Amino acid sequence: MLEIRKVYTAVEETRIEGGKKVENPIKMIATMAVIKNPWAGREYVENLMPEINEYAPQIGELLVAELFKHIGSADDVEAFGKAAVVGVDGEVEHASAFIHTLKFGNKFRDAVKGTSILSFTNKRGGAGSAVIIPMVHKTDESERSHFITFEATIPDAPRADEIVVAIGASTGGRPHPRTGNRHQDMVEMGLV
Repeated sequence: MLEIRKVYTAVEETRIEGGKKVENPIKMIATMAVIKNPWAGREYVENLMPEINEYAPQIGELLVAELFKHIGSADDVEAFGKAAVVGVDGEVEHASAFIHTLKFGNKFRDAVKGTSILSFTNKRGGAGSAVIIPMVHKTDESERSHFITFEATIPDAPRADEIVVAIGASTGGRPHPRTGNRHQDMVEMGLV
């Protein structure tokens, strides 16, 4: 049985950047679930698939439902990403297990009408570790304006035998993007 100790959401809305007003304020949201690591205390477990198959879809559904408490619709999401932090008694593979499966990722991707790969971080850390969620445009992962990162922390998570699993979404790219785009670079460099 999946044991969820806590669900945590962080929301940021940028209204001014670089001293210039952002015409349409950009909201970034991270929803995170603090779960008991099902492999903690079991020594090395060769086959992680039974727990992945059972829990990854549940975690995905929970986090998507939490996200939509803070955002209007799939059309409001422009960028997305995911992350996991395993407590110090776990393996990085335990963090990876729940986010690197379509059984988790497609719950999020489908809900926001995304087609891009979900960028990610996965790491080991103690309580209060930064949960760093890199994001890309949901339908064009080469769109530089949407290469953004949202960072949040949960003061008491992950505990040594827990995993924090997170998704992040943004209603826009960086405020006032001015770095061009990959497609333009390729044309200028004669690569296409």
